[in-house]
Amino acid sequence: MIFKAACPDCRGRFELAATALRLAIGGSDRTTFYSFTCPDCGSAVRKPAGERIVELLTGGGVSTLRLHSKV
Repeated sequence: MIFKAACPDCRGRFELAATALRLAIGGSDRTTFYSFTCPDCGSAVRKPAGERIVELLTGGGVSTLRLHSKV
């Protein structure tokens, strides 16, 4: 699957394959995010992922890491 993305650093807009994205699911909104490397400028980009974004990315085959909180 292909996803549209944008870089906040260079303002580039592009399409990324599911393999170019990573999703981290934590115990809160602050610790749930997706990340990718901008193909235009090489910046590491990290953006928050709400419930709908998580559904789209996991359904589209994006690699997912589940973060565990310390007890």
